[in-house]
Amino acid sequence: MMADIGAHGGGRRVKNGQESLGASPGMTLAESLRQKLEGAIAAGHLEPGSRLDEQEIAQRFGVSRTPVREAFRLMAANNLVELRGRLGATVRSIKAQALIEMFQVMAELEGLCARLAARRVSQAWGAEIGEIHQRLVAAGETGDIDVFYDINQEFHEAIYEASRNTFLADQTRKLRNQVAAYRRRVTRMPNRIADTVREHEAIMQAILAHDPERAHSAMRDHVNLLGDNLLDFLAAFE
Repeated sequence: MMADIGAHGGGRRVKNGQESLGASPGMTLAESLRQKLEGAIAAGHLEPGSRLDEQEIAQRFGVSRTPVREAFRLMAANNLVELRGRLGATVRSIKAQALIEMFQVMAELEGLCARLAARRVSQAWGAEIGEIHQRLVAAGETGDIDVFYDINQEFHEAIYEASRNTFLADQTRKLRNQVAAYRRRVTRMPNRIADTVREHEAIMQAILAHDPERAHSAMRDHVNLLGDNLLDFLAAFE
């Protein structure tokens, strides 16, 4: 059964239960579908190992199977899905050791984003990131994991943009999308919400203080799986 992509991926219901792709000008149907499905994976609403039903997706968005197959191929090129011949496409699962290595690289990429943001951040950014952080604090107090996770992503996205390095931001997003479902699992670990709020505060203050070294270190430690966090994650992985 497919997750409700529309509810979590920005889709809009239209007549006959179908969803609007909301394609940007110049985008093909396949690219629009890829964007929609990748958004659902990045948000953690399509779990690793989930089968993507070609016919169901075609019906849901009111398109033929051809752009759906092409969307799957595009996603496979980004290592988000696996194509298994007659078995179709499934959301890629990652083994524990590979995932740990990916988190290590992710920590360095995000750390570099934070470092550059500390050097290049605009004055207006402070108000924007402060507003995002306050919403994160409020979501943490309610205990709503889904809302908290979405705002958490928004916080990180603001730092990618503040780095003012488009290539770095794109590469960081690609890797983030590959590990997104597992990052959601980390968010569900005990005390992780409180730790995330505290760590975000430290990252934000370092960037606003224009301290590249402190921003890099705070972000790297926030993203990486170290010490007890790593052991807890491995224990829950299976």
